[in-house]
Amino acid sequence: RNKVTLIELYKRWEKIKLPKLGKSSQGSLKSAFKHCQKYYGMKYRNIKAYQMQDCIDNCGRGYATQGAIKTLWGHLDNFAFECDIIDKMYSQLTSAPPIPETSREPFTNEQVKQLWAIKDDPWVNTVLIYIYTGFRLNELLGMKTEWVNTKEWYFRNGNKSDAGKGRIVPIHERIKPMVKELVDQGNLYLFSHQGKKISQSKYYHFWSEVMEKIGVDKTPHEARHTFETNLDNAKGNRKCIDMLMGHKSKDVGNRVYNHKTIEQLRDTIALLE
Repeated sequence: RNKVTLIELYKRWEKIKLPKLGKSSQGSLKSAFKHCQKYYGMKYRNIKAYQMQDCIDNCGRGYATQGAIKTLWGHLDNFAFECDIIDKMYSQLTSAPPIPETSREPFTNEQVKQLWAIKDDPWVNTVLIYIYTGFRLNELLGMKTEWVNTKEWYFRNGNKSDAGKGRIVPIHERIKPMVKELVDQGNLYLFSHQGKKISQSKYYHFWSEVMEKIGVDKTPHEARHTFETNLDNAKGNRKCIDMLMGHKSKDVGNRVYNHKTIEQLRDTIALLE
């Protein structure tokens, strides 16, 4: 036990423990281990917290990868402790940067095209649904399948404000197949992982994997910002955009007297490319 190296421990852990984790987590943790190459041959019991932190800080990647490396060290420490290889878990002393505050920069058209090019990859469909609906992060994660009308093709959800609660958002033609596929899975929630509702922290992990594939560092809120920006650029009706976003119209006349039908909302959604 005293002679077990990092790479030997990892291979043993990879065989015994890794298969019990989700497919997405398996991929991110395998990728994270590549950033620990500097210490592959070192005896695991001799690896200190500052060396683990070195892998996190100097990986040259964003917060998602840094978080995955920290998570990996935690898994390895737990396994090593279980095997009586260590009696101190230094991974508990490491840190990774928090999810950054959004800079509210929309996705570019080229970045959206990149997403469509890999639309069949895991979780890319959820990113595109965010971009084409403008929902907040927690609104889509909390979207129950029963709130998705696949006969008239619209979502009914929203929970942050009086203007946003229970709002109707028509489903754009391009994402209809994705939405139908998710509905047909028969889960309680539209976005589900192993049949269960996804936590925000877990979804950020999935989201980050998609962002790394297209080489950008964006948040779900920037997908919402993209939705509003693209509708505004397409000269969409301001009242309709406010209703779709769940915003209270700033113009009193619009707010009090201007009522829009679901067909007008559908026409506004159709302005998206």
